[in-house]
Amino acid sequence: MTLVLREVAKEYAGSRVLDGVGLEVGRGDFLCIVGASGSGKSTLLNLIAGLEPSSGGTIELDGAPVRGPGPERGLVFQSGALFPFLTVAGNVGFGLRLLPLAAEERRRRVEWYLSEVGLLPLADALPKELSGGQRQRVAIARALACEPSVLLLDEPFGALDVQTKEDMQVFLHQVWQDTGATVLMVTHDVEEAVLLGRRVIVLAPHPGRVAAELPVPLPARRELALKRTPEFLALRARVEDLVRGYAQSSV
Repeated sequence: MTLVLREVAKEYAGSRVLDGVGLEVGRGDFLCIVGASGSGKSTLLNLIAGLEPSSGGTIELDGAPVRGPGPERGLVFQSGALFPFLTVAGNVGFGLRLLPLAAEERRRRVEWYLSEVGLLPLADALPKELSGGQRQRVAIARALACEPSVLLLDEPFGALDVQTKEDMQVFLHQVWQDTGATVLMVTHDVEEAVLLGRRVIVLAPHPGRVAAELPVPLPARRELALKRTPEFLALRARVEDLVRGYAQSSV
């Protein structure tokens, strides 16, 4: 699986939000995108998800142009966007009804992914009975259950408290390792990007464009204690300086 963006641009009412964005994401990668306000992070993710068309350039997944939403791209928003009238199992299995799968395979996937996110005992619960972190786990399980080529995450932990957010970061990294999923994540949190990503892309604002790409040469196992190491702190500071510097230069 390869997701390739070439010279992608987006305009709204004559104002250019993204300009000449180029990216490549390979199978099993975990890419985090950061940038100041106005850099077009969420807009870029919407274009990749096919929720709106680009104004220029190309977006291809395995050589096929992206022209709209599709099951090969799973998307998780900050809010989780669960169906309140469906159970946890019903939410996770919702997208599977659109795929040519036997009923037994749908049940197997729902059970497996609920087990993977630690929520199998809550399969019959409604979203209102869950905590914020649990709802995001359901949203991630729902996206992964369709076994997409790439999982797109738009600030998935931005609305959570600090402790729950840290727990979810460790959880997400473990799920990524367990499933071998390809992940493209947008976040405003530089620390989160460095903790989770194998690579970090920095977007410069006004208009949004790729300003820097940094590899994250940290241990494969990402635990919270890693954030106190000199290597982590140095890389976080470097990314923060880049984000701040490009934001100031665009004013």
